[in-house]
Amino acid sequence: MEGDCLSCIKCLMFVFNFFIFLGGACLLGVGVWVLVDPTGFREIVATNPLLLTGAYVLLATGGLLFLLGFLGCCGAVRESKCLLLFCFLFILTIFLAELSAATLAFIFRENLTREFFTKELTKHYQGSNDTDVFSATWNSVMITFGCCGVNGPEDFKLASVFRLLTLDREEVPEACCRREPQSRGGVLKSREECLLGNSQFINKQGCYSVILNTFETYVYLAGALAIGLLAIELLVMIFAMCLFRGIQ
Repeated sequence: MEGDCLSCIKCLMFVFNFFIFLGGACLLGVGVWVLVDPTGFREIVATNPLLLTGAYVLLATGGLLFLLGFLGCCGAVRESKCLLLFCFLFILTIFLAELSAATLAFIFRENLTREFFTKELTKHYQGSNDTDVFSATWNSVMITFGCCGVNGPEDFKLASVFRLLTLDREEVPEACCRREPQSRGGVLKSREECLLGNSQFINKQGCYSVILNTFETYVYLAGALAIGLLAIELLVMIFAMCLFRGIQ
């Protein structure tokens, strides 16, 4: 009976470690995508140190889980007490790190609000000055997503540096102008009319809503995967200790 119980735990240990292996591969893929994505998300992350740190943490966690899942599977198959103990301690460390990261994300969530981005845009945006990283990033995002400002074109009426540099001659920056197709290489429909504030040639949607709608599904999916992964890690730690104590 005891042997059957250990065999069952061994199988469960292998299955759950395989899920950790797959989860690590997914996190690794998402981390790489965030850092190299050519569609503009990379620029959003690059301007916010907290988001950039989060992307690297995601990448590191994915890599560690990938390795951990592999070692856990090996430990279960070979019934190695050394590998099982290492697996338990490794998962415990990652488990605590993930809980810490979730706590920090909750604490600093105000850095991702509409008000925060609006304040930063109106305070620092310099128009078509591509030598300024902040402005160049916003230009890239607005062109890529076909949006204008955080809430809409009206944000630039309050952008003090932008108004000063353009001497109040431009209502919106060129990045807000409609293009055909809507990409960096697209042709402006009417640059002059757009800069004068003709709404027919301006992208009216704010970038906050556009980006939120674009990534909303992925955010909920990532949250569900994270919760599932934490639950699996907890079970694997329990199975690892049970198998460790059961091996003669």
